[in-house]
Amino acid sequence: MEKVLKPMSGYLALIICLVLFVAAVYFFISGVDQSITFVVLSVLCFLLFCFFMKGLMIIQPNHSRVLNFFGKYVGSVKDNGLFFINPLYSSQKISLRSENLQGQTLKVNDKMGNPIEIAVVMVWKVGDTYKAAFDVERYSDFVRMQSEAAVRHLAMSFPYDNLEDDHAPITLREGGDKINSILEQELTDRLSKAGIIIQEARISHLAYASEIAGAMLQRQQATAIVAARTKIVEGAVGMVELALNKLSEKNIVELDDERKAAMVSNLMVVLCGEKAATPIVNAGTLYN
Repeated sequence: MEKVLKPMSGYLALIICLVLFVAAVYFFISGVDQSITFVVLSVLCFLLFCFFMKGLMIIQPNHSRVLNFFGKYVGSVKDNGLFFINPLYSSQKISLRSENLQGQTLKVNDKMGNPIEIAVVMVWKVGDTYKAAFDVERYSDFVRMQSEAAVRHLAMSFPYDNLEDDHAPITLREGGDKINSILEQELTDRLSKAGIIIQEARISHLAYASEIAGAMLQRQQATAIVAARTKIVEGAVGMVELALNKLSEKNIVELDDERKAAMVSNLMVVLCGEKAATPIVNAGTLYN
């Protein structure tokens, strides 16, 4: 479990290091002409200088250090500035900044078995330095591999669209924010063991695979044409019914069943035809 440390300021230790370094130079110069004792003191001061310098640590903003003492976890330092720690500690740098991951385009099968291409872009950062340092081998590689696994699982859990599954509550193409929310939760569950926080995840590319893209496009066009023609027929039937009712209510003309059928046929051809009809004026009687 992560333990946050607040080490002592390193400015006093830096002053001590400078004093030791100056003393080492002074004793060395003095010992050359006077006594071997000064040379020994120079060596001791220089060794102390190196020892204290090893304990100085500079942490940049949005960075951290994970400290170990002979293989035992001591704690994590997340403050920025100059600090002094036990010189025997070993440290590991871990960035706390947000990072982008543009996933590669994957070819997978959706819930209905159709091959599709899908890719995501996500924003993540390290939240728990202990897990990132010790629970996984390399957390950046772990993020990349688990994000790919999450995308594959998402693609196989939902159909691309509702052409084959009319009752699908959510589809990849029309899911929008709900699909992105499910993706974020999937990534959070997978990456929490590495101490990773998912800030945002979005589908950046979604399409049918090239081998079926043409066939699916024709199918979508056919579906759209059928839906449009259905609306046209429904409207034409209503207009024909309205016309017959109006003629009957106002006693404009009396039509027998055969003439009504002919009139309905003509009106349906005019209203449902893809091209504009050419009118022909009947100069004779209704029955000629």
